[in-house]
This record gives sequence, C-alpha cells and structure tokens, in this order.
Amino acid sequence: MLKYIDSNIVFQEIPDEVTLAVNLSGCPCRCPGCHSKYLWNDSGEPLDGDAIEGLLGKHSGRVSCLALLGGDAAPAEVDSLLAGVRKRHPGLHTAWWSGRTLPSPQVSLSNLDYLKLGPYLAHLGPLKSRRTNQRLYRVVEGTLHDITSRFWR
Repeated sequence: MLKYIDSNIVFQEIPDEVTLAVNLSGCPCRCPGCHSKYLWNDSGEPLDGDAIEGLLGKHSGRVSCLALLGGDAAPAEVDSLLAGVRKRHPGLHTAWWSGRTLPSPQVSLSNLDYLKLGPYLAHLGPLKSRRTNQRLYRVVEGTLHDITSRFWR
C-alpha cells in the first residue's frame, strides 16, 4: 500500500507547471546523501484514489500537474493512481519521480506527461547540476524526450 507523508504546491519540480507534489514514503532506493531520508520509513497516510481526490480538491484550479515523488516499492499502485487521475482529470498533467535508473515496466507511459529517473548521487548533484545522473523526461506519445537541460542556467 502506498503511503504519503505530505504534499506541497511547488514551482521548480516540473518546468512550466504549478505542481502538487506528493511525497511518498517507503522508498527502497536509499540513495547515499539523500535529502529526504524521512521518506525511507513506511509511514504516513494511505494514498489511494480517494486521498488523491481529496488532495486535488483542496487545490482545485490552482495546479496544472500532479507529481508523485517516490513509490518505487509499488510501481503498479503508482500506475493505477495515475490512470485514475488521467480518467477523472483529463486536463491535469501527471509526473512520477523514480529513484530507479530505468522506467518500471509496471508504469504505463500513457499515464504520464513527465518522468524523472535516477538515484540521487551527491557528488553529481540534483537536476540543476550539469553533471547530474538524474534525468527529467517529457512523455510525448509514449516516447521519452530528455528535458533535463531546462534546469541548467
């Protein structure tokens, strides 16, 4: 079961989007230098379709994207939630931030507009570093387009 710790409206996670970012707990990646170690524990509130609807309802009309940050322990559940959001909110963009290096075959790209891949490696830095190993992709008709350079200034 997916659980979330908190959610926030953010402006820097996805370029050109006002994003409701939902931090999922139970992260199995355990990246060295992780800045969100509190997400390693299996804690928080259950995240299901009703919880997503509650979060989106609370921010109705204020966000253009929903991003699930984490969920690598249960990618099929991530996919199910994203599919539900796509069905109930066709104009809302969706994103998933995964600490894995490859997309999970359990998450359909048709349920995503954005996909971030890669573990955090402190010596390479986050997405804003030109040396980062992490990548942010825009999903267009099932194809991944690397837009990581949008973070570099």
